[in-house]
Amino acid sequence: MIPLFTAQPSGKNMEDATSSNPQSLGFTDKLKSWLSWSWTYICAVWFAMVLTMIYVLRSPLKLQDTLTSASVFLNTLTPKFYVALTGTSSLISGLILIFEWWYFRKYGTSFIEQVSVSHLRPLLGGVESSTTTGLFSSVNGEAEPRPSVSECKVWRNPLNLFRGAEYSRYTWVTGKEPLTYYDMNLSAQDHQTFFTGDTQQLKLEDTVMQKAWRERNPQARIRAAYQAIEMNHECAAAYVLLAEEEATTITEAERLFKQALPGGPEYGIVNHCQAPARPGKDINLLVYIKRRLAMCARKLGRIKEAVKMMRDLMKEFPLLGMLNIHENLLEALLELQAYADVQAVLAKYDDISLPKSATICYTSALLKARAVSDKFSPEAASRRGLSTAEMNAVEAIHRAVEFNPHVPKYLLEMKSLILPPEHILKRGDSEAVAYAFFHLQHWKRAEGALNLLHCTWEGTFRIIPYPLEKGHLFYPYPGCTETADRELLPSFHEVSVYPKKELPFFILFTAGLCSFTAMLAMLTHQFPELMGVFAKAVNHSRSCINS
Repeated sequence: MIPLFTAQPSGKNMEDATSSNPQSLGFTDKLKSWLSWSWTYICAVWFAMVLTMIYVLRSPLKLQDTLTSASVFLNTLTPKFYVALTGTSSLISGLILIFEWWYFRKYGTSFIEQVSVSHLRPLLGGVESSTTTGLFSSVNGEAEPRPSVSECKVWRNPLNLFRGAEYSRYTWVTGKEPLTYYDMNLSAQDHQTFFTGDTQQLKLEDTVMQKAWRERNPQARIRAAYQAIEMNHECAAAYVLLAEEEATTITEAERLFKQALPGGPEYGIVNHCQAPARPGKDINLLVYIKRRLAMCARKLGRIKEAVKMMRDLMKEFPLLGMLNIHENLLEALLELQAYADVQAVLAKYDDISLPKSATICYTSALLKARAVSDKFSPEAASRRGLSTAEMNAVEAIHRAVEFNPHVPKYLLEMKSLILPPEHILKRGDSEAVAYAFFHLQHWKRAEGALNLLHCTWEGTFRIIPYPLEKGHLFYPYPGCTETADRELLPSFHEVSVYPKKELPFFILFTAGLCSFTAMLAMLTHQFPELMGVFAKAVNHSRSCINS
């Protein structure tokens, strides 16, 4: 494994490291490489030495007599022994198979292979089969820099639902928890970072709210919020918590959010629990409340009002682009079918220098597909070829699928949707769930768009046959998405894995071993005499060969 973080010498130590004798470093490297190379042949040499030793010491060890006595012992065994032997072997291999299958379904790898690679391979001097330069190369053959750690960074879902009004309703109806503890813990950390400041400046109600975000029990968080309101009736953070978790309807949540803005949203006044000694934290809280109010308006059908609030928010706080408010705006504009405005937003944010998302890539593909999808026919396209507009739409779909290959199965309803998590991993299954949950209706509204997607999306994989090693328009697909998505998505959801992994060798091996030994046990139980004769014949032939 290539480590993400490595210790680097600094200061004088670095100078000493670079100024050391290059000949000694070269000799050490050669010695290490020779030792690693020699391990390949040491096993064969050791095996040959063992065979030679056995042959030389065959007389002192009385191997001939030992083999003869072993043959006599095996000939006296009854069929019941063979039934017990094969049955036990089948049971053990079956248990190993079940464990391997469970581990593969949960972690996406074989337990035996993982132990071998992690613990045995370093002992045998194993090295990586490919270098960083070979793995991360562009389509023209030039080396690209390795994707940064942010490729697997977890981001706040810009369209996350309300816990009390939406997530809790799902739990009441199905009895299932749509959010994982890992996801909720990330939200608690976000709230503490955005809404609280230096612990030395916290007032009593601030301390109560800081503890409230860390509480696992929802009722304990709600009680702490009421406690903070009793200490300070204008504690905005407490009203935010009540709007998120106690309010059972969007209307009630909107009322509580407005209560956190007693001066009215038009004045931009936030009566925070603490005096305005922390303008940065107050701005974060103000932006959060205004954004949630815009989302409430969108959910209540006041879409034009929501669009205006989002535009004002983006104009007032242009430096907070990391909050991805433009993704909320894109979804609301699509609901209004204001496609010209959507294109204007994309022109600003779908830039090569800005980070991408599934919303950006797939919305761009939707607009281009919408222009040709109503008249698109696969048969006609195969006869006459693709027009320029159709080619642009297909390329946009390929671009979107390369960025996040999990989305099409949800849009084409080949896989069932669940409620989106509060955090997403870009290019992962969690982002695909979040995008499809809100945008599936927009694809259905564009006549023929889903048909065009269905006919063209799998062609992307011919362009990138090795997505983990080389990308076409983006960096190679990060291999860490599956692990992070399993932490973000609930256990009842089957996480989409890309590229699809084949069954590990040890699962196939244990399945074959279990089946073979079970068949032997059944045959020995059903035909004990015949299997006994077969076993004695095998032992007799073995003794003849040894003699």
